Amino acid sequence: MFERLGRFVVSRAWWVIAGWVLAAAAIILTTPSLSDITSADQESFLPRSYESVQATELGQKVFPQQATATAIIVVKRADGQKLTPADEARVGQLAQSLKAKNIPHTSGYLTGPSAVAPDKSVQVVNVGLDAPAPDDPALLDAVRDLRADIGPELANSGLTAGVAGDVASFVDNEDTFNNAFAVVGVATIILIIGLILIIFRSPIAALLPVVVVGVVLSITTGLVAAAGKAFDLSVSQDLQTILLIVLFGIGTDYILFLLFRYRERLRAGDDKRTAMIVSVQRVGEVITSAAGAVIVAFLVLVLASLGFFGSLGPALAIAVGVMLVTSLTLVPAVVSLLGRYVFWPSKAWQRAPKATISHRLGTLVGRRPALVAAASGVLLVALAAGVLGYKADYDFSAGFPQDTESAKAAQDLQRGFAAGALAPTEVYLTSSDGSQLTEQQVNDFAAAVAKAPGVGQAQPPERSTDPGVARVNLLLDENPVSNEAITLVREDLRGAVHAAAPPGTRALVGGTTAIFADINSANNRDLSVILPVAAGLIALILALLLRSLVAPIYLVIAVLLNFAATLGATVYLFQGLQGEPGVTFQLPIILYLFVVAIGTDYNILMIARLREEAREGNEPHEAAAIGVEHAGPTVAAAGLILAGTFAVLLLAPISFLQQMGFAVAIGIVLSAFVMSMFFVPALTALIGHKAWWPGHGDERPAGGPHTPEPATVANG
Repeated sequence: MFERLGRFVVSRAWWVIAGWVLAAAAIILTTPSLSDITSADQESFLPRSYESVQATELGQKVFPQQATATAIIVVKRADGQKLTPADEARVGQLAQSLKAKNIPHTSGYLTGPSAVAPDKSVQVVNVGLDAPAPDDPALLDAVRDLRADIGPELANSGLTAGVAGDVASFVDNEDTFNNAFAVVGVATIILIIGLILIIFRSPIAALLPVVVVGVVLSITTGLVAAAGKAFDLSVSQDLQTILLIVLFGIGTDYILFLLFRYRERLRAGDDKRTAMIVSVQRVGEVITSAAGAVIVAFLVLVLASLGFFGSLGPALAIAVGVMLVTSLTLVPAVVSLLGRYVFWPSKAWQRAPKATISHRLGTLVGRRPALVAAASGVLLVALAAGVLGYKADYDFSAGFPQDTESAKAAQDLQRGFAAGALAPTEVYLTSSDGSQLTEQQVNDFAAAVAKAPGVGQAQPPERSTDPGVARVNLLLDENPVSNEAITLVREDLRGAVHAAAPPGTRALVGGTTAIFADINSANNRDLSVILPVAAGLIALILALLLRSLVAPIYLVIAVLLNFAATLGATVYLFQGLQGEPGVTFQLPIILYLFVVAIGTDYNILMIARLREEAREGNEPHEAAAIGVEHAGPTVAAAGLILAGTFAVLLLAPISFLQQMGFAVAIGIVLSAFVMSMFFVPALTALIGHKAWWPGHGDERPAGGPHTPEPATVANG
C-alpha cells in the first residue's frame, strides 16, 4: 500500500503539489474564521447538570441587570490610617462622579456603609462591566478608562485607589501573556531551524517544517471553523495556540522521520526517486500508525463531560489528519523533486557517521538490556511517586506578578474583608412552585446560610425581578479559588445551604468557587474515563501495527508510567521545592495532549524500527542495538525541538505558564530519552521473540523486504 502511494506521489510530484495549492486556496478562501466559533467562558463548557451552571442561568434570567464581569475599585487612605466619615462620603462622591461620566460598558457603581471594611481600612465601589461576551476587548477598555478617571477624581483627597478583578488582572498581565506566547512562537521557529540546521546542515531542510506547518495550520483552522459552524460547536480561545504547538510537534516529527530515512536510502546508493519510494514504504506505516494513535487519543476527548475538552478533541484530530496526509503526499513530492539538494550545501549526507553517540547507546542497550530496563524503570517509578502528593491549583491570580495595580488592590481588599470578597459565592433561593417568597423565608434563609461552614461574611439578601427568587452573596473565609475553598463548597457548604432552604423552596450555589468545584469534579471524572479508553485504543492500534498482543501491553504501560512520572516530577519541583499550594488544574489534560498523545509517536517509531531490524535477521539484542542507533537520532531531534519549545515558557513571569513549560518539556524528554531510547528497546530485547506473540512480526517476510529498483521508477 505505502509503496504504491510512494510511487504515485513521486511519479506525479508536480500534480500532487498543484493539487495541494488549489485545495489550500479553496479551503482558506471559503471557510469561516476560527474566531467565529471561539468562546472564553470556562463555565459555558460545563454541562447543565452541574449546579453552578443552573445557578448562573437562573441569575442571568432573574437578575437581568447582572453584569458580564465586575471591576472592584478599592479605596484607602494614602497614609494607611483608617477611613473617616469624610473619607467615606468622598468615596460616595467618587462613585457618583464616575457614573456620571457614562464610561462605555460600565454600570452600577455601588458603594455605601456595607462596602466599608469592618476595620475601616478600605472601602469598595463595585462596577458592573457589560459586554456580549466575557472576552470582549471592550471590557479591557472599560477598565483602562476607569483607571484614567479615578486619579484626577481623587487628587488632593488624601485617598488612593486601585482597580481589582479578573478583567483588571488581565489588563495588567496582557503584555506578559502576549510576550510569553510571542517568545514561544519565535523560539519554536528558531529551535526547529537551528536544530535541523545542526542535524542536516541545510537551510532547505531546516525551513521545510516551518513552511509545511504554516500551510497546514491555515488549512486546519479553516476546516475546524467549518466543522464548528456545521455542528454548532464552540472552541476555547486557547485552541489557536494549542493547534500551533501540536502541529509543530507532530509535523516536525513526521518530516524528520521521513528525512532521516530518505538520507539513509541516499547513502545506501538509491537514486532520489527510489529513495523516496522506499522511505514512504518503510516510514509510511509508522507515520500512519503514530498519527492514528494521536487522532484516537484526541477523539477520546469527546467522552469528556467538560465541553472544552469535547470540542478540543475533534479540532486536534482534524489537525493531525491533515498533517498525516501532508506528510505522505506533499512532503514526499517536494523532497523527491529536490533530491539530494534538500540537504544542500552539506555533503555530510553522503557518508554515515562513525562511532556516534547513538551507536554507543545502542551498544549499551543491546549488551546490558536488563540493567538499562531496570535503571530507566526505577527512574520513571521514582518520579511517578510524586503523583501521590498532587494537588490542583485554581488560583491563577497568585501566579501573576504581584506588583501590578490589580494584585495590590486585591491584597488590600482581602486584608479588609473576608478572603472571598473578590469572588463572592452566590446562593439563590427559589420557590419550588414559582410562588412568591415571603420576607420571612428570605430573611430566615439568609441568617441560616450566614452561619454555614466557611462563611466569613454574608451580604444582605437581594430580591430579583421574579418574586419567587432571591440571592444572598457569601464571602468565604478562604481564598475563593483555593483548594480549601473548592473542597469546602463541594463537600460542606452546598449541603448546609441546601438544608437551610425553607419547605417549598430550593437553594442553588453558584459563583466562581462553585464553578471551579464542578470543574474539579468533571475533570476528575473525565481523566478517569479518558486515560483508560485512550490506552485501550492506542494498544489496539499498536496491536494492528505490530501483529502482536505482548508488545502493545508494555508499550501502553510505559506511556502511562511516563505520564505519571511527568506529573510527579512537576509536583516535586513546584509543590515540594518551591512550596506552591498545588499545580495548575489544567496540567493533567495538557500532559495528556502533549506527552501521552504526541509522546506515543516516539514509541511507535522505535518499536517499528526494532521490528524492522528483527526482520532483517538480527537477534533481539542486536536488533535493539541497531534500532537505537538508527532511530535514536530521529527521536532525539524531534524530542529536543518540542521539549525546547515548551522549556522557553520557564522564562515567563507567570506561574502556570512556568508549570506548563516545565511539565511538558520534562515529559517529552522522558518520552524521547528515557522511555523510547532505553526502557522500550531494553524491554523488547529482554522479552525477545515473545514480544511479537502471537504473530511473527520479527520474522523475515517471504522473499525478504521488497525494495524498488531504480529502473522501475517512472520519469515524470
